[in-house]
Amino acid sequence: MLDILYQDENLIAINKPHGLLVHRSSIAADAEEFALQLLRDQVGKKVNPAHRIDRKTSGVLLFAFDKPTEIAMQQAFMENRVKKKYLAVLRGYTPDSEEIDYPLRKENGTLQDALTRYITLQRAELDVPFGLHPTSRYSLVEAAPETGRMHQLRKHFAHIFHPIIGDRTHGCNKQNKFFKETWEMETMLLHASQLTFIHPVTNQEISIQAPLHDEFKRVMHLMGWVDK
Repeated sequence: MLDILYQDENLIAINKPHGLLVHRSSIAADAEEFALQLLRDQVGKKVNPAHRIDRKTSGVLLFAFDKPTEIAMQQAFMENRVKKKYLAVLRGYTPDSEEIDYPLRKENGTLQDALTRYITLQRAELDVPFGLHPTSRYSLVEAAPETGRMHQLRKHFAHIFHPIIGDRTHGCNKQNKFFKETWEMETMLLHASQLTFIHPVTNQEISIQAPLHDEFKRVMHLMGWVDK
């Protein structure tokens, strides 16, 4: 059963697990389960995604029950009227706060403006050697992407040399291998923790929060960021 975070007559939001595709895709022929179909079967009615998050990203995923609401919410996302917050575990010690203003290239080669703001919530230095270093350093950040480009956070954090742990495409292969061999952890540690927006029908402000999944919680314990 999917964890439903919010539901009204027009919208429904779930806490998507790591590894679950939003919908069927030709680029992931290996997948047999999809959030859209699972949610449709769970609630017994048609749902349409209002936005997308990566397969390996967990957290708030919003769907609409009707076409006008779907269109309105997709427009709100495109116009950056939806405030998004993510939690991520990064390699190294990040600054207390930073603004990443770095254009990203679309598949057709066109450059798009892309802006991410983040704050560092926690840092950890583990007594585990990595490469030539006697210890391993990591940061927990809360990121707020001001634009919605594909893989924006993954690309932006790689750009500042603090890649997201578990990101195979844009991250650090050595760190990913290190996490797999040391802790049997292959999850990409990126979580869509909160969406805030004006409801397109009621005009009320809606804020939806998603708790961390077990894989992310385990790393939080390893880093000493939460009590066991």
